[in-house]
Amino acid sequence: MINIDKQKIPYRFEISLAGTLYEMEFHYNPGFDFFTVDLYKNKEPLVYGEKLLYGLPLFHDIEDARFPKVGLIPLDASGQSVEVNAHTLGTTVFLRVVEWEAAYG
Repeated sequence: MINIDKQKIPYRFEISLAGTLYEMEFHYNPGFDFFTVDLYKNKEPLVYGEKLLYGLPLFHDIEDARFPKVGLIPLDASGQSVEVNAHTLGTTVFLRVVEWEAAYG
C-alpha cells in the first residue's frame, strides 16, 4: 500500500516499485474533487496528470517498458467506498500495489 498524505499535496516522493526507483507527485483538483499523479523515472517525466479512478490500475492504457511492472490500484478493502475523492482517499481508499498479472491479467 502506498500512503498518500493529503495534507502535503501537492508533493513528490521517491518509491521503489518492482525493484526500480520512481518519483510520484500527487495533485488535487478541488473544483472537481479528484486526485492525479505524475510519474518520473531518473528525473524524466513519464506521465503527467494520471487521474486516480477507483478500481482501475494507474497507467493501464500505457504500454511502455519504463513504467512500473506492478499494478497500482485505488481500492477500499472494507467495501465502504467506490470512488476516489478528498473524503475517501487515505480514509477507506488506498493505493494498493498488486502483482502485474493480478492488475492486468
